[in-house]
Amino acid sequence: MIVRNFEPSDFEEVLEIESEAFSEHNPFLYMNFYEMNSEGFLVAEYNGYIIGFIVGYKLSDNEGRIFSLAVRDGFRSMGIGTMLMNAILPVFVTKFLHYASLEVRISNSRAQEFYKRMDFIPCWVEHGYYSDGEDGIIMKKRLTPFTSAFLNDSNKPVFPGKKHSFRLRDYI
Repeated sequence: MIVRNFEPSDFEEVLEIESEAFSEHNPFLYMNFYEMNSEGFLVAEYNGYIIGFIVGYKLSDNEGRIFSLAVRDGFRSMGIGTMLMNAILPVFVTKFLHYASLEVRISNSRAQEFYKRMDFIPCWVEHGYYSDGEDGIIMKKRLTPFTSAFLNDSNKPVFPGKKHSFRLRDYI
């Protein structure tokens, strides 16, 4: 399985996953994200088949927002969401963002637990956040310049043009 940047040919499969995962559906948003923020739109691919995706963007000078994360039915609970999240957070770090945020339905306890395992902290409830009136929980995670290196466990630069010389396995 690989995580790579979204390509326009992935659009149909991403929409299939999005429609099976979410009750609110706006396919045009995904093409807008790709056109305006292609580095923040990633897909998980297995044998040429798109099995998940994540979309994130720069919300403000210091915060990145996870707009959407979904994994195809039959591939959930296999670490794919974690791989996608671990791929998008370094994108935020290279943009010098200090926080990542997202919202999750108050009824979606499974997703809330996943985000907590990824070190997101519930911050507040947005009443009536979703179009059906359901509340949303806003969750945030603090990012550091080291996040990219620890998540990637590689010798890739933490910031473009700068090298680092540490890896996660050197510290455990």
